[in-house]
Amino acid sequence: MLRNWKTNTRSLHQCRRRGGINNRPSSNSTKWNFQLIELSKQNHFQQALHLYTQMLSSGDSPSAFTFPFLLKSSAALSLLFTGQQIHGQLIHTGCDGDTFVNTSLISLYCKCGDLGDARKVFDEMSEGGREMMMKPTVCYNAMISGYVMRARGEEGVELFREMRRTGVAFDGVTMLGLGSVYGSPRELRFGMCLHGCNVRFGLMNGVAVGNCLLSMYVRCGKVEFARKLFDAMKMKGLISWNAMINGYAQNGMAADVLDLYQEMKTSGICPDALTFLGVLSSCAYLGACTVGCEVEHQMGILGLDSNPFLSNALINMHARCGNLVKARAIFDALQDKSLVSWTAIIGGYGMHGQGEIAVALFDGMIRSGICPDVTAFVSVLTACSHAGLPEKGLYYFYSMDRDYGLPPEREHYSCMVDLLGRAGRLEEARNLITSMRFKPDAAVWGALLGACKIHKNIELAELAFERATEIEPTNIGYYVLLSNIYLDARDKKGILKVRAMMRDRKLKKDPGYSYVDIKGKIHLFMSGDRSHPQTDRIYRRLKELEDSVKEHGFTKKGDASVSVGVHSERLAIAFAVLNSIDGTEIVVIKNLRVCDDCHLFLKLVSKVVNRRFIVRDATRFHHFDSGSCSCNDYW
Repeated sequence: MLRNWKTNTRSLHQCRRRGGINNRPSSNSTKWNFQLIELSKQNHFQQALHLYTQMLSSGDSPSAFTFPFLLKSSAALSLLFTGQQIHGQLIHTGCDGDTFVNTSLISLYCKCGDLGDARKVFDEMSEGGREMMMKPTVCYNAMISGYVMRARGEEGVELFREMRRTGVAFDGVTMLGLGSVYGSPRELRFGMCLHGCNVRFGLMNGVAVGNCLLSMYVRCGKVEFARKLFDAMKMKGLISWNAMINGYAQNGMAADVLDLYQEMKTSGICPDALTFLGVLSSCAYLGACTVGCEVEHQMGILGLDSNPFLSNALINMHARCGNLVKARAIFDALQDKSLVSWTAIIGGYGMHGQGEIAVALFDGMIRSGICPDVTAFVSVLTACSHAGLPEKGLYYFYSMDRDYGLPPEREHYSCMVDLLGRAGRLEEARNLITSMRFKPDAAVWGALLGACKIHKNIELAELAFERATEIEPTNIGYYVLLSNIYLDARDKKGILKVRAMMRDRKLKKDPGYSYVDIKGKIHLFMSGDRSHPQTDRIYRRLKELEDSVKEHGFTKKGDASVSVGVHSERLAIAFAVLNSIDGTEIVVIKNLRVCDDCHLFLKLVSKVVNRRFIVRDATRFHHFDSGSCSCNDYW
């Protein structure tokens, strides 16, 4: 508190009695100041403060040039009391009117979380005994940054408005402080005004300001604005590239991430750990194993292979690209396995349907002394669902609150409804929904709807559909599910009813697409696609495969919700069979759930061509081999 600044000075008085402080600058203060500067530059903050006590003991007096470095050291070490003592000392030496001393004081109090005293310093700044008519820009910058740092951005913006009203000039540092305030779509308009100010006053030439605005647009979800700004920047540093790459990654634009990463490599900018995190997450999303392995190799060259965050990203990438063996090898090699590491490998085994191993890993994590969090429980519950382990899942679900003080959230209820529903315990799943302590969301009802399809319960399916579409009326997946339930029941009236609802609500089924990585290049196929250069060869090979599986009893059932062409995963498989060596494994990534027809088709093709197919659909991995699937037709 302000009243303590002059009383918390016991060491000051002790030094004064020894002759350590007087109000006249010592002729030796320059020597001490030079040493303080060097220690501060090297971040040796504790040594800087110790040197100051030596300075006082030697009888030399500090000057206005001394205090900023002492205040910086106190702020870096979060030593608020020490900073208050120094504040008292600088008042006694008459240095409290110096602009840079006051700026350092404001920064100290802000970084130590004492915004009230920071504002008092700001408001009471004086020069020659008179209150300043116009405070310097650097003081405004320090106060604005303090407000933003402590999540009081609105007060920072109001201070900026005061700057404009009183005619105080602003600079790039002001903009950097304000740029962090705007981070949601509703604040986009203000962020764009800030961008306009930078353009109008010629501040856009600074790389730091450009990076700040770039990050602002990304946080607001306007990636296209960010890319325009990025392309217009005359100078792009590593921070610029990372902001754009991770902006794409955070907004699910994985293909753009990989394209930009290639541009970055040709530009001569060396990537760092943050770059690789964005690229690896995109490789995991796309199933781009070749690019992911190239990144892994580059990490080794740059000495980043022991980075724990990148190791966790690699585990996730390899698991989601279908290579569980490699993911497990990286996990086992980790010396310090964090909760994130355990969750990544548990989730990997879960999505591949190897629930027993996932459960064993979860139990091993707890034995190792690591407590699960809500995300780890989602991973293990999902693993239990995919592997058909209802009792184990129920045990984990009820242990959340009982043993770990983690009340289940909506996502955990959704996992449990899916788990119980898939196991045929539909009434139990419905009762669990009614027992929820909060209103069920659409995902919970959607999980029940999916279970009703497996067990052909039309009555409960109609209830689940009604509840789900009340919450998410435009989610096309619920309409497709109900339509296919009616198809299984040969209920033409029900099918027509769903089609009419879709037509009235102007809903169209999401286009299905699949991609496959062949020789480091991602090949994308849409349903009924004929745009690929090898289209004629692909369709001829697909016709041969369809003729072959008909001999094994394959008959097409179809999709009731909409008339479509050849499903994308079949085109991807036919292309991969044509363009890969016999006997090699083929990995295909699909955006939607694999339909019953294609699931049976892929099982039979794996037997006919004697190849192993790994297909990742919207919910899990399917390993097709010798006419069977790892999911045991439970998906």
